[in-house]
Amino acid sequence: MAEEKTLQLPEMITVGDLAAKLDLPVVKLVGELFKNGIVATVNQRIDFETAEIIIAELGLDIAVTKKIASEEIAQHEITLTASATPRPPIVAVMGHVDHGKTTLLDNILGMKKVEDESGGITQHISAYQAERKGRKITLLDTPGHEAFAALRQHGAALTDVVVIVVAADDGVKPQTVEAIKFARTANAKIVVAINKMDKETANPQLVKTQLATEYNLNPEEWGGETVMVEISAKTGMGIDKLLDMVLLVADMEDLRADIDVPAEGLVIESNVEQGRGTVVRVLIANGTLKIGEYFAAGSTYGRVRTLQDFTGKSLKEAGPSTPVTITGFKEVPEFGQRIEEAKNEREARALAAKYYDERSRSTAGVNITGSDLLKMMNKAAEQHTAEFVVKADVQGSLTSVMDSLKLLETDEVAVKIVASGVGNINESDIRLARDSNALIYGFNVSLPTHVKQMATHAKTEVRLFNVIYELLDDARAAMSELLPEEVVETMIGELEIKGVFRTTRAEIIAGGLVKSDKIMPNTLARVWRGKELLAEVEITSVQRDKNEAREVFEGEMCGVSLRIPHGQNKITLEIGDHLECFTRELKKRTLN
Repeated sequence: MAEEKTLQLPEMITVGDLAAKLDLPVVKLVGELFKNGIVATVNQRIDFETAEIIIAELGLDIAVTKKIASEEIAQHEITLTASATPRPPIVAVMGHVDHGKTTLLDNILGMKKVEDESGGITQHISAYQAERKGRKITLLDTPGHEAFAALRQHGAALTDVVVIVVAADDGVKPQTVEAIKFARTANAKIVVAINKMDKETANPQLVKTQLATEYNLNPEEWGGETVMVEISAKTGMGIDKLLDMVLLVADMEDLRADIDVPAEGLVIESNVEQGRGTVVRVLIANGTLKIGEYFAAGSTYGRVRTLQDFTGKSLKEAGPSTPVTITGFKEVPEFGQRIEEAKNEREARALAAKYYDERSRSTAGVNITGSDLLKMMNKAAEQHTAEFVVKADVQGSLTSVMDSLKLLETDEVAVKIVASGVGNINESDIRLARDSNALIYGFNVSLPTHVKQMATHAKTEVRLFNVIYELLDDARAAMSELLPEEVVETMIGELEIKGVFRTTRAEIIAGGLVKSDKIMPNTLARVWRGKELLAEVEITSVQRDKNEAREVFEGEMCGVSLRIPHGQNKITLEIGDHLECFTRELKKRTLN
């Protein structure tokens, strides 16, 4: 099967650069934008969403993915010296939700993390180290829920080897496919762990067939190049073999790093903790980071105040492929930012300032956004706006929540993030939400008592969640409240007029034959003469054999009293006219 072309695009891109990436004449791309209501020049910047829409409009067979910060940093090449030494492989464990990724790591590390995860799903990137035959392996656990796509992409970009966990009793699922795509984009080696082999319904051959025929991952035993190991994360079956195969695949890559050079690394996760300040989890890529050294990460900088390994043990220094927790940052860095050692505070501050200036210049000027384009393409649609203030425990989760909320946006209800941040909900959040009439969402954070009292006084609603799909379900319901009620008509039946007994300006009494279904009182009816609609009336009563009836069915004769709405002209019924009986009600709509 021909593999679909994947194109990575940054958050913003000029029309000229996009045309070059698509191998299209700039004139054609400008013309397509013009057809959708946008007059753009070759140097005009458009955002990722707009580019995605235009590529779809052009009918190009291209899958578009967003180039997040981690990928831009991953492109930074580390120049090794002749004295570079072997380093531990960095292995991301990825796959569909509930296929056993975290349970596998529990078994390897002898921990019980899965019991601590809200909703039973991983919601952060976590980093650990294990040993196999005296060799260290750095392991990254990535979320499986669809809302954490950015975190999974971020995790894949950090790694040398991706272990894709597939449940033998469930097969290839959406996040499995996504993990394969992320691994290939990051040029990481793929090892497949076919999990849950302890189950009677396990079917590893089906998994291998799916991966081979649909995703070009051919097992070694079938003459292919992809290592596939059958395991049970629950019982431990096959895990030693899996680790041995991971080390073998890593050895083929000859992974090396320098030790005695200024440290470089990547931010895995960041948050704010009371008493510790900004706490950042970093994966050291090259060099050695030591206590007291200065560093810069994106637009922030600092000095290493404390350094801990993944178990919380204090360290004096950390070398390549080591996951560590650092305090000493001035501000919370974005996940995926490159961290680099500086000679002193002055140099660290200068590096952060340089990054900030470059970032500001790259986003300056007039930009066309996907939201702008959608509004132009749907001018006739009245759009309501759902406003949110979002707080989360760590930077990666904050990004995932905000991205997922934006994905709920429709032509009728737009999403506006009024403010966002890492840490517990505070008084400033309440004031912002009150002034903009926004709903506050807290993800894995708390609401201090005095802030809760302030929110109650300000009549500002705060909703706390620790499972992302529950938060998104709530947001979808809140956005649905903004939709106007829907008029729903339900057809009841049809009556053919056989006689007219009395006609006044306000009422008609007639008799007829029920032609289909049934006729009921307290319903509405359209009066038809052939194909001409004469009026709309209300059926106030129905009689069968001079007795009031609740309903009269097909094939039966009945009498009806019809009320003519106030202000409507008098109508005259004739034999042969038809009444189309129906109900009409207003119903709450839900977000599509």
